[in-house]
Amino acid sequence: MLTKLTALFDGHLPHLIAFDLDGTLVDSVPDLAAAVDAMLNKLQRPAAGEEAVRTWVGNGAAMLVKRALAGGDQAQQLDQITEPQLQHALEIFRRCYAQENGARTRLYGGVQPVLEALSALPVPLALITNKPIQFTGPLLQAMEIERYFQFTIGGECLPEKKPHPMQLEQAAGHFQVQPAHCLMVGDSKNDILAAKTAGWRSVALTYGYNHGEPVAQYEPDWVIDDFRELIL
Repeated sequence: MLTKLTALFDGHLPHLIAFDLDGTLVDSVPDLAAAVDAMLNKLQRPAAGEEAVRTWVGNGAAMLVKRALAGGDQAQQLDQITEPQLQHALEIFRRCYAQENGARTRLYGGVQPVLEALSALPVPLALITNKPIQFTGPLLQAMEIERYFQFTIGGECLPEKKPHPMQLEQAAGHFQVQPAHCLMVGDSKNDILAAKTAGWRSVALTYGYNHGEPVAQYEPDWVIDDFRELIL
């Protein structure tokens, strides 16, 4: 057990394991898509649908809303969204998502037993997400996994979020551990790039939200297809 995990740290356990949330621990797109479409409806715009929203998540609520208003990721379309438009839509989205948060979201296979197993180790577990913190706590409670994390930081807690390393640096500082002994577990390039810049090791899951790109191309230290591989 834990042979592959400890191999990342020269045969030792890491001193901190941090997890992304959306696309890593939970599939939250159904709730996000419902909130996006409710927002668009209130703005008298056509619905986006779950398939499109699945390719837009991962960079926080503001970018999700901006992509929804622009109808995609093209830079020219995104640049046409003004700040007043974005802030107005974001306010509506927050109200809509507060009503949907946790209703359709589900844990990925193996998440609960793996977190249970890891929580028995002398290693603190942290949650580092770009999801706004006002939605993170309620979702963790709804999924009944809040108890596993000794530290949680959301996308609007600090001036920067992933792929910037600031959140990871804050977590390492909180536990007073060195970056070389820390592990980031996520599903997207944001998680991997943040880990690389922070000097952490990284594990990438292939099933999450990475805008349609193979997560392996960003060269994490370990790529896995199933959450349960973490404790093999």
